[in-house]
Amino acid sequence: MNIHEINVELFRMINNLGKDFTYLNPVMTFISEYMVYFLAIGVLVMWFTGDKRGRMMIISAGITFITAEIVAEIAGIIHSNHQPFAELANVNQLIAHEIDNSFPSDHTILFFSFCSMFYLYCKRSGILWILLASLVGLSRIWAGVHYPADVIAGAAIGIFIALAVYMLVPKWGLMWKLLNLYEKVEQRILPGKRKQKNIGN
Repeated sequence: MNIHEINVELFRMINNLGKDFTYLNPVMTFISEYMVYFLAIGVLVMWFTGDKRGRMMIISAGITFITAEIVAEIAGIIHSNHQPFAELANVNQLIAHEIDNSFPSDHTILFFSFCSMFYLYCKRSGILWILLASLVGLSRIWAGVHYPADVIAGAAIGIFIALAVYMLVPKWGLMWKLLNLYEKVEQRILPGKRKQKNIGN
């Protein structure tokens, strides 16, 4: 059995669960399509309620995601495949999706870029974010819009770039200076917001 056959077999195993456990399909559909909005809300809440270290975490996560998307574009040139519902018969497709290159999974890249960074900054609560990212990746297979290889590649890209960014970006003095500058402007616009101690200069 070659890699492609293993990829298809794993996809069938996961996607067919939606045929056996139909009551879970609405949950998986919701996670696959709408959990991204909860991630966005969570990031905004952390930005406006967190301390300076928390903001650097979000900046690092954003840089991770942008870098990961660039790497993903290159990966997509090297290898490409359409969504499973476009290539295989009898796919349990739960959400509408245009046919394009599904390798690697952008949803998975997004979640693992942010959630891996959250884990690196705070391992105790970060494990829950990693579980969420994994669930999103699983839901994309369950919904019939990605192969396991699409998800695994997206997760790997997000994780490895998050590790590199975590080791580099917080050490750049320029990043802290830019953050301090932003917070001074923010204090002028939102004078009621509590002042935070400048660190990392």
